[in-house]
Amino acid sequence: MNAARQLQTGQAAQLLNCHCCGQLAPAAQSAAHKHCRRCGAALHMRHPDSLNRTWALLIAAMIFYIPANLMPMMVTTALGSAEGDTIMQGIIYFLQSGDWPIAAVIFTASILVPLLKMIALLYLLISVQRQSTKRPTERTKIYRAVEFVGRWSMLDVFVVTIMVALVQLGNLATIVADTGAIFFCAVVIITMLAAESFDPRLIWDNCKTDE
Repeated sequence: MNAARQLQTGQAAQLLNCHCCGQLAPAAQSAAHKHCRRCGAALHMRHPDSLNRTWALLIAAMIFYIPANLMPMMVTTALGSAEGDTIMQGIIYFLQSGDWPIAAVIFTASILVPLLKMIALLYLLISVQRQSTKRPTERTKIYRAVEFVGRWSMLDVFVVTIMVALVQLGNLATIVADTGAIFFCAVVIITMLAAESFDPRLIWDNCKTDE
């Protein structure tokens, strides 16, 4: 068939999907009850203020991303001498030591992944606000990838936490988390919240045909 098939979204069919348990409910029924009959969660056709909340969280993450990479992640004190290391300095150290696999993992998880997540969310937000109808399936896959990889960006924070717990040798050597770790943790958490607040169904609202 050469004719384009018409898509019928849940919104067009006046059906609401519970964000918590997935139960479908007629919009007329939800207007009367306001809550899912199965799990009791509030029912909405779309997440309230999804775009505004996602924009606010994404901008905050972009701002925090700069000090997260410029400020030291941890401070090492050995024999009275203190030295702070940023994420990039740690990567360079592992490269110079010949441990390039570790350097590659840290670079990917701590620098590349958060940056790509923010770029992906920015692309999704702009495409929805411009009411784009192009490649909705691919954009949905991008959103699912952003939501899935979010938790793996905490690698640097886990490493710092472990080292702080293990390396406490009194006056000989100590390791403490520094300001960069706080900003980096904030970036990871805020981008996860941004992905959670974005409603992927908005991608399909302007799509009328299935190519």
